[in-house]
Amino acid sequence: MSGLHIHKNGTPEVIESSDGRLTLSVPIQFKRCAGRKLITLPNGEAGEPRPWGIAPTALQLALARGHRWLAMLESGQVSSLREIAAQEGVDNSYVSRMMNLTVLAPDIVEAILDDALPDHLTLFDIAVDPPALWDDQRLNSVTRVNSCE
Repeated sequence: MSGLHIHKNGTPEVIESSDGRLTLSVPIQFKRCAGRKLITLPNGEAGEPRPWGIAPTALQLALARGHRWLAMLESGQVSSLREIAAQEGVDNSYVSRMMNLTVLAPDIVEAILDDALPDHLTLFDIAVDPPALWDDQRLNSVTRVNSCE
C-alpha cells in the first residue's frame, strides 16, 4: 500500500506489509474554516484550531492598529495623527482612540490578546480617555464591568 488515501470513516489501524513496513491508517476529514483547512477527528469533533487560524477580535485588531500607528509616528513615517487618518481613510478621532490603547496596563493588554476581557467591557470603554495610571485603568475597568451586572 503506497500513496495517500483519505477515508472519512472507518477505524484506525496499523497494516503490516510482507516486507516489514508499517502503514498507519487513520480516518480523517478536512473542513474549511475561515479559509483554512480544519481536521475533523474520527469521533466527529473538530481538532483545536491553531492560534493563527482564529480570527482576531475587534479589540485585538484595534490594539494592533494603535501599535502600528504609534510605530509609524515614532519612525517618522508620518508626522501626525491627522496624516495617519488621511492615509487610512478614517476619522481623526478614531485614530486617536486606537492610539490610546498603546498606553494600557500590560495585564489589560494581555487580557485583550487572550480574549479574556469580560463581555461587558467594550472597545469604547477602554479606548476613550483611559486613565494615565495603570492602577486607575484597572479600577475603571472593574467598575464598568460591575455596573453592568
